[in-house]
Amino acid sequence: MTRSATALTREPMIAADGLEEIARLELGDAAATERLGADLAMMLRPGDVVALCGDLGAGKSTLARAAIRHLARDASLEVPSPTYTLVQAYDTAPKIAHFDLYRIGGDDELDELGFDELVEAGIALVEWPQNAPRVLSQAGLVVSLDMAAGGGRVAVLGGRGEAAERARRTLAIRSFLAGAGLADAERRRFFGDASTRRYETVHTGTAEPLILMDAPHQPDGPPVRDGLPYSRIAHLAEDVIPFVAIADALTAAGFAAPAIHRADLDHGLLLIEHLGDETLLDAAGRPVAERYEAAVLCLADLHETAWPSDLPVAGGGVYTVPLFDPGAMAIEVDLLPDWYLPRAKGRTATAAERASFAGIWADLFAEVRATETSLVLRDFHSPNVIWRPRETGRRRIGLIDFQDAVIGPSAYDVAALAQDARVDVPAALEARLREAYVARRTAGDPGFDAAGFERAYSIMAAQRASKVLGIFVRLLERDGKPQYLRHIPRIKTYLGRTLGHPSLAALKALYAAWGVLDDEAS
Repeated sequence: MTRSATALTREPMIAADGLEEIARLELGDAAATERLGADLAMMLRPGDVVALCGDLGAGKSTLARAAIRHLARDASLEVPSPTYTLVQAYDTAPKIAHFDLYRIGGDDELDELGFDELVEAGIALVEWPQNAPRVLSQAGLVVSLDMAAGGGRVAVLGGRGEAAERARRTLAIRSFLAGAGLADAERRRFFGDASTRRYETVHTGTAEPLILMDAPHQPDGPPVRDGLPYSRIAHLAEDVIPFVAIADALTAAGFAAPAIHRADLDHGLLLIEHLGDETLLDAAGRPVAERYEAAVLCLADLHETAWPSDLPVAGGGVYTVPLFDPGAMAIEVDLLPDWYLPRAKGRTATAAERASFAGIWADLFAEVRATETSLVLRDFHSPNVIWRPRETGRRRIGLIDFQDAVIGPSAYDVAALAQDARVDVPAALEARLREAYVARRTAGDPGFDAAGFERAYSIMAAQRASKVLGIFVRLLERDGKPQYLRHIPRIKTYLGRTLGHPSLAALKALYAAWGVLDDEAS
């Protein structure tokens, strides 16, 4: 059995300005060195420079090779030492360049190697960085390796700024997994979330991997209204406690939420069940009507369930599910004039336009105040719904993204599904989903208010579409994520359908005046 990296040595860290020590590790064998390389690869980002220091045979190439193979997702990838070529580039995701500076004589030769261009395009792993001092001054992470007296190797990690924090986090995750008996488990990046949360797959050697949720407590951010930050007003989860409480409640009620195998609530780490890889879409990325209908019937079951607002948290404590109040709804729709309108029309809304916008939405929020409320998962659409064909009933639908759940209008989640922000749902399928939902609810309760549901559906669909238009622009301009802009035409199509409801006449007139539905607005 291989030994995991443990903090224990006194080996010196290489001296470099501004470098702070992150960890001192003993690597019992080559497998432990390779595991450290893979773990560091998990946290690397484009623009990172990693300096690998140590004598011949200390393990620099072993660690670099493991990191490159991890990013390439190919354990057998040929990774030759760049001793003679000086640099070897790999078309991984992100791209990575492996440098060996043993034979160069100073910083001037870095330009000949295209160092700055390669760093700008991706990640640089640099052996013998001492021969080009600029590398050490630029490195966000420095790994000093040496042979240990009793066998194995010693690694001392140092870092700067945000790269140092990411390195600490990936080591903390390895320690967390060790506490779950998974010290040697393989970790892989798992993409698919627009939020600040990260996910990994953890391969345990069994048939199904587990999911690692990495969600450290997020700072509230600056106050934006009434002295409160956006996350507090919009009731967004700031730690993993809501996920734990709601997952347990959903599971207890017979819904398919992930089982939680291990939790570190203080540090925002969860090891949870992997519910599967199938979604509501076919191989071409198109909605499968039968799967969407099963999902909307799952929602009907969820909305027929009585949910307490106070939920127990495993390990002690109680989590109170917040109300989706008018303040939360309003700050979400404000994303449209705050972010979408300036980009689409090249101007900000006037004070009079903002007052009109706020007044129209206040009336709409008052209109839905009397509608049925339930647990609203809040982001119930194709990326967050798992299709489980081997299960039956409500358990055919896996629920994975509900940490921002609130008590609010039941119609909200129906609108989120039937107007899926990530995929085109034809108008006929949207109508079929609403009809299936109403039929199921009416069968369970003949007094179900179908007309009230349709009104609430239209208002909440317009509220969500307005919010999403703003979010997708904010993801570009604030977070550097342009890929979400491609969804904007779809959201405007949904909004165009929705604004035909009589309750939305005033909003339709305002949006027409703003040109929100114009083709040029995307």
